[in-house]
Amino acid sequence: MNVTSSTVFIPGATSGIGLGLALRLHAAGSTVIIGGRRTELLRRIAAEHPGIDTVEIDTTDPASVAAAREDLARRHPSLNALITMAGIMEPEDLRDPASLDVAERTVAVNLLGPIRLVNAFLPGLLARPSATVMTVSSGLAYVPLPATPTYNATKAAIHSFTESLRVQLTRSNVRVVELVPPATRTSLMNQENSEVAMPLEEFLTEVMDLLRTRPDAEQILVERVKWQRNAEAEGRYQDVLNVLSARYRD
Repeated sequence: MNVTSSTVFIPGATSGIGLGLALRLHAAGSTVIIGGRRTELLRRIAAEHPGIDTVEIDTTDPASVAAAREDLARRHPSLNALITMAGIMEPEDLRDPASLDVAERTVAVNLLGPIRLVNAFLPGLLARPSATVMTVSSGLAYVPLPATPTYNATKAAIHSFTESLRVQLTRSNVRVVELVPPATRTSLMNQENSEVAMPLEEFLTEVMDLLRTRPDAEQILVERVKWQRNAEAEGRYQDVLNVLSARYRD
């Protein structure tokens, strides 16, 4: 993805990593459209950041995804990049029957949402001379945080889905990239001030540098996430799991 001249749609970019990446891409020269469910929040973002466009979308609703696709096809026919950012992260106690509600909600947003987005927008991207699909997994796709079992599972599934999508699109004009964040200081799990999470601006700077300098990369891996990403290959899996378990153990 050319960070200086792409037309990028980022559903789920009303806060955190999504909003930060949207602003960085816009500042670099790309046209950026933010998607979200809350109309008032979208209006405020557009007012505070002139040049950023917005569209209302609920990725758990197929009709809403289809409506957003048609809207963007009219207003941004040059759209050539999709970043499937929308996601939620909630703790679960699997001993509690109420955890099923969290699990179902997490699967709907984190797994079915990106699949719906790819299904809806891929035909248009295939029609462009060059295009990009960027999925968003997590370091927890590789070593799980026991406090958030379904979140981990959905991110592992996104990694697997991305690998298959890339192979199926090998001979097409669409590049498939997986962004793999570590724990980052955002509102997810109230990590804004967490000492073990990576500062958001540092993460965004490293991501943008990687996008510029490694245009053919299949995964965007900041140094901080390699502790998890490479744990199994380097024989450290159990050690990393123990660390993640100890942080949130009863």
